[in-house]
Amino acid sequence: MSEPSAPSSKKVFVRFDISQRIEHFSLLVSFTTLAVTGLPQKYASSEISLTILRLLGGIEQTRKIHHVAAAILLIVSIFHILSLLYRMFVLRSKLSMMPWIDDFKHLLHDIGYYLGIRTQKAYYGRYSYAEKVEYLAVVWGTVIMALTGFMMWNPISTARLLPGEAIPAAKVAHGFEAVLAVLAIILWHFYHVHIKHLNKSIFTGKTTREDMEHEHPAELAQIEAGDVAPSIPTHVLRKRQGIYFPVAFALTAVFGISFIKFLTIEETAITTIPLAEKAQIFVPVTPTARPVPTQAPTPTPGAGIASASWQGTFDGLFRNRCSTCHGRTKVSGLTLATFQDALKGGDHGPAIVPGDPDASVLVQVQSQGGHPGQLTAEELKSVIEWIKAGAPEK
Repeated sequence: MSEPSAPSSKKVFVRFDISQRIEHFSLLVSFTTLAVTGLPQKYASSEISLTILRLLGGIEQTRKIHHVAAAILLIVSIFHILSLLYRMFVLRSKLSMMPWIDDFKHLLHDIGYYLGIRTQKAYYGRYSYAEKVEYLAVVWGTVIMALTGFMMWNPISTARLLPGEAIPAAKVAHGFEAVLAVLAIILWHFYHVHIKHLNKSIFTGKTTREDMEHEHPAELAQIEAGDVAPSIPTHVLRKRQGIYFPVAFALTAVFGISFIKFLTIEETAITTIPLAEKAQIFVPVTPTARPVPTQAPTPTPGAGIASASWQGTFDGLFRNRCSTCHGRTKVSGLTLATFQDALKGGDHGPAIVPGDPDASVLVQVQSQGGHPGQLTAEELKSVIEWIKAGAPEK
C-alpha cells in the first residue's frame, strides 16, 4: 500500500480579501506622499529638501499635496474602523491583530532560538507578535499624526482650547513621529517583507502552503485540520447586518462631519496672505516743475528705483515672498527679517551687496529661476536696480 502523498507546497491559500488589499494600497500611497512632502519641510535647509520642494512647485504647492495625502490617510483610517467593526460584530472574526499572552510566550521562545537554546522558532498563528506590534505602531502613529496635524493645520482653533505653546510642541511631535515612522518602514517593514522574504500576499491576496509553513504554521495546522469558523447562516448574517448598517451609517455621518470640520474649520494666516504683491513696488518721483525750465529733464534709467529703499518698499516684498523660509526659520542660515540681516547673509554669503548685484546671493539665486519664493521678472529687475543704486535702507 502506497504512502499518502505529502500536501503540495504549491497549494494556495487566500490570505487577504480585495477590501484589505485596496486599504493597504491606499495607505501605502498616502504614507509615501506624506513622507516625500513632509520631511523636506522639516529639514528645509538641506539641499535635497530644496531640490524636492523645487520639483514639487514650491513650498505652497508642496503643502497642498501634503494636505491632500493627509485627507486620504484619514479616509483610509475611517474605512478601517468601519471594516474592523463589521468583521467583529457581523462576521464575528477574532481580533487576530491584538496581542495576547501567547505572543509573549512566542517572544520568549524566539529569544531562546536566537540564543541557540531552542532548535526552531515559535509556532505563529495568523499574525506573529512582530506583525502585531507593527500594526499597533501604525495605529498609534496615525492617531499622533492626526492630532498634531490638526493642531498645526488649525492653530487658531487649537489656541482657543490649549496654551499657545501647544502648537510648536505639536510641530516637534509631528516631525519626529514622521521620522520614526519612515525609519520603521525602511529598517523594519521593508527588510522583513521585501528583503528577508518577498511576501506579495498583500498585493495578490494569496499565499502558498510553503510560505504558510514558514510564517504561520499554527494557522496552517488549523486550516488543514478543519478547525475553521463555520459559515454563518444567511438569516443570521442578515439580522446582524440589519443592526450593523444603521450604526455604521450613523458613525459614517459623524466621521464625515468631523472630517469636513478638520479641513475647513479655519483659514490660517498662511492661506490668507496674498501669494504675490499686486501693488507697485515703488512710486516714481515726479520732478518738481520749474517756472522757466531752460532744458527738458532727461530721464535716467532706474531713477525711480534709486529713490526707493529697503524700508517701505523691499522689506514688504521680501516679507511677502521669502518669510516662509527666510524668516524665523533661517533656511541656509539666511533671514531677510531686517536690512542688517540681508547684508550679513547666510551660509553662502551676503544676500545683498550694495552697489554690486552680481555679488549678491539673493540676485544669484533668483536669476536661476524656479526658487520656492521666486520673484517676478519685474520685481527682480527692480531689486537689481535698487542694489546698483547702493541699496539704501531708508
